[in-house]
Order: sequence, then C-alpha cells, then structure tokens
Amino acid sequence: MTDFIAMLADADFWVAVLRIATPLIFGTLGVLLCERAGVLNLGIEGIMVFGAFAGWLTVYAGAGLWVGVLAAALAGAAFGALHSLLVVRLPLSQHVAGLGITLLATSLAYYAYRLGFPKVDSPPKIEAFQAMNWLPVPILAEQTPLTLLALVLVPLIAYVLYRTPIGLALRAVGENPHAVESQGIDVIRLRTGAVIAGSALMGVAGAFLTLAAFNSFFFNMVNGRGWICVALVVFASWRPGKALLGALLFAFFDAAQLRLQQSGGGALPYQLYLMLPYLLSIVALVIAARKAAYPQALMQPYVKGAR
Repeated sequence: MTDFIAMLADADFWVAVLRIATPLIFGTLGVLLCERAGVLNLGIEGIMVFGAFAGWLTVYAGAGLWVGVLAAALAGAAFGALHSLLVVRLPLSQHVAGLGITLLATSLAYYAYRLGFPKVDSPPKIEAFQAMNWLPVPILAEQTPLTLLALVLVPLIAYVLYRTPIGLALRAVGENPHAVESQGIDVIRLRTGAVIAGSALMGVAGAFLTLAAFNSFFFNMVNGRGWICVALVVFASWRPGKALLGALLFAFFDAAQLRLQQSGGGALPYQLYLMLPYLLSIVALVIAARKAAYPQALMQPYVKGAR
C-alpha cells in the first residue's frame, strides 16, 4: 500500500501515464469520428502500423518531424478513403473490410521495411520530438508537442460535434441517415469525409510511436493499441471527453503494472502484471457498456433513396 501511495505521488508516474495515453487519444478520437457517422473502422490497427512506418520513413529520408506527422496523416487518410469506398459507396461488410485494411496496411508496412532495409539488424534511428521544457506545467513540460496536440483535439472535436452544423449532421447521419438525406445533405460524402478524417488521426496515433515515444520503427510496436481504441470508444459512449478519460484510465493501469513489476521483486509471474491493464479495462468496459447509447445506424449500410 505504501508503494502504491508513493507511486501516485511521483510526478514521473503521471508523465508516463500521459505519454502512454497519447496514441490512444489520437486513435480513439479517430474511431469516434468514424462511428459517429455510422461506420465501424476495424482497420485502425493496420493504419496505426502504416502511419508509424510512413512518419518514421519520411523523417529518416531527411524531412522534418512535422512533415513526418503530415505523411502519417495522409497515409491514414488514404486507407480511410479505401475503407470508405468499400463500406460507404459499395456497402460491403464493415467488419470484413476493416480487417482487410488492417492486414493490407500491416503487410505493406512490413514489406516496405524489409525491401528498404534488407540487411539491417537493428532499426535505424531518427531524431525524435523533444520534451516541451518551456511549459510552466511540470507534467506537460516532459511531454512532446504531439501530446499537447492530442489534448487540444479533444475539446476541438467536441466543439465541432456539438456546436457546429457539420457536427450535428455528422451525429445525425450516424443515427438516421435517411432523415439526413431528406434534408438535402449528401450522406455518402459526409460519411466518407468522417472516415477519412478519423483514419488520418489513426495514422498520427501510429506516428507518435516512432516520432515521439521511440525514435525508430520495429515490428509489433503498435501491439494491439488499435483494438484498445475501439473498446475505449464504447467505454466513452462515443463522447470525446469520456474518450480522453478512458485513454488516461488504460494508461494509468499500464503504467501501474510497469511499476508493480519493478517493485514486486519477482513474487508473481510478470505475465500477471502484463495482463492487469487489459483485465481492469475489460471490467471498466463491461460496466460502462451497460449504459452506452451507441449510434443507431452504426454498421448499417446506406443506399441512397432506399428505405
């Protein structure tokens, strides 16, 4: 108990929590935008992998870090355009198309890496984003600009969704696309835009791993974070503010298990500590999902003029 209290009082612990949460915030906001428009995007895992690779390769080739972030966003947007083509314009199965995008994006990233670096034993390194030491807030001062961007995006997306006409249309198209159609709004174009924008954020989530958390690209670095983001959207009841809370909660569990491994002295197998954040997140998800009000048209194909 004393170790737990000391952990909570340690500023470095909260720095780690916010750092772990950052890619989850980007990814969860991306999934939220897609699902608010009625589209399930299970391509997030692969999009994050390709975004991580695209951002890292762009910087490794000599471009700036923000250009790398832009490259990751554009790569994510490209896969989002493909996903929207499959599930919005050709209303195919959103589950199958999303899993196909994950397999395609992951395989392309790994193939391109092996093709470009066939004889490299250790991943080449780049100069990653540095901490914002000029900020007066100690915990934020230890973070990179991408973390600040993720935190700014939460109220920004909430404002767009709940305070602007396009946000109202986006939420409506996820509830009743035919009602939106009756108002003269192009449902297909709106859903396509939401999926592309959400997928761009997923690409940035992957880029954080190579441009801020680490300084290189390696296989399995995403490590299931995309699937966690899909679950966090349910936990958040499709609300940006709660999505931030969910990302921080999972990051808290993850950072805690790392500290517990160090202080446990080997009394328990390390696999139990690794399981802890996922187990606690499942419990929180089950509790939250009981009252979750999901978009009524989520995963329902839309055909113009049909009823």
